[in-house]
Amino acid sequence: MDKKEYLEQLNASVRPTKRVVAKGNFFASKAFKILAGLVGAIVFFTIIGIIISNSKDSLKERTIDLKLHLDNTGIIISDYQQYIKSSELRSSSASLSSILSSTVGQLNDYLLDKYKMKKVEKKRGEAATLEKDKIESELFTAKINGILDRIYAHKMSYEISLIMSEESAIYKATKDEQLKNILNTSYNSLENLSPKFSDFSEGK
Repeated sequence: MDKKEYLEQLNASVRPTKRVVAKGNFFASKAFKILAGLVGAIVFFTIIGIIISNSKDSLKERTIDLKLHLDNTGIIISDYQQYIKSSELRSSSASLSSILSSTVGQLNDYLLDKYKMKKVEKKRGEAATLEKDKIESELFTAKINGILDRIYAHKMSYEISLIMSEESAIYKATKDEQLKNILNTSYNSLENLSPKFSDFSEGK
């Protein structure tokens, strides 16, 4: 081996490997593990915060939707109850109107106290109004065809079942005792009244 080859071999054997070693050591180092743990914790708590925030918003929106549903059902009753021929069905309708009105008043107070909300967002109100208009259109057709009592009883029976379903879902989702009491009172009253509409027959 000549002097040149010896020097090249010696130079290669002492060539620094700092970059490779440093890179490997960083991922295995305590500092990297701590950093990874901190990032993981931040991501975890961010996700939990989003879930909690969305849950609260969802509960608020569902309560608002319930209130709008009650409002609009009350309007339908006010518009068509006067045209009902059956005195029994009119009496049941008046009872339903009273239950809805009472619940709406309590929900208004609750939403104002809990969320400082004096009025519902316009867009959400418009969506609820479209559904109300659809029902009123069907009742108008039933009225001019002389079958209002039967269709009205069917529609109110269906609306009661929807309202009770909404109330039950909110009741299970909330821990707020004030809201639970409002929903429980309304649900029980509607449950007792519901057969008056579902069992209605013009032949009675």
